[in-house]
Amino acid sequence: MNNQELLQYVPEDGLLKDRVILVTGAGTGIGRAISLAFARYGATVVLLGKNLKELEYVYDEIEDAGYPEPAIYPLNMEGANAKDYQDMADVFAEKLGGLDGIVLNAGWLAAYMPFKEYDVETWSKTLNVNLHANFLIVQTCLPLLEAAKDPAVIFSAHDSLKAYNGAFGVAKAGTQAMMDILADEYDIDECFIRFNSIDSGPVRTQMRKMNFPGEDLESLAMPESIVGPYLYFMGPDAGKRTGEKIVYERLPADAQWPGKLK
Repeated sequence: MNNQELLQYVPEDGLLKDRVILVTGAGTGIGRAISLAFARYGATVVLLGKNLKELEYVYDEIEDAGYPEPAIYPLNMEGANAKDYQDMADVFAEKLGGLDGIVLNAGWLAAYMPFKEYDVETWSKTLNVNLHANFLIVQTCLPLLEAAKDPAVIFSAHDSLKAYNGAFGVAKAGTQAMMDILADEYDIDECFIRFNSIDSGPVRTQMRKMNFPGEDLESLAMPESIVGPYLYFMGPDAGKRTGEKIVYERLPADAQWPGKLK
């Protein structure tokens, strides 16, 4: 299945039944869309983010649609420490019975700026939210994933190796390297875990709006248009496909996923 076919991927009902999947940055944009999609196909979704009201809105959407009851885990990835993430993993084990998948989707970008203008605080915060927090989430949750039947981790990637991307570009390059390393380490029969990344290209999200204020949002595809690849790589249809970076340059503004979220 190639990249364009992945955009059209609509699984059978119940694809993710009885699975517990953590989605970071679940309150808006791509995080919200894939949370609804995972729930639509049977998963118990753990909605993680720092804005409780946004998470509650997505929770209500899932509940109102009649999908499996999700869970909310409010967490500010900017200030959370190693113990906070270990406590989170312990909650998943004790309250939810484990963890089958993770989507590392949360991101933060202060602004595009020249490298020489970065202050240490902004640099540190950007790396912490976009890179270090992802390391802590994966490391503390690996024992749960190792115990799962068909575990998968997906990184939301972003092409940022260009001028003025600064700390955000460094962090995104680091998360891609993290994915590559983990995919190689866990490409083993006795403890296989899928690790892949998806770069949606520009879509109609709040972060895009904030950082490109002069852009016509109507020219961008909606976040729902990208759920196909996330469903595929989170579910059993992906089999042993691991270590792949799926990249979309710019989807048409009218691009639509052929399935239904609600």
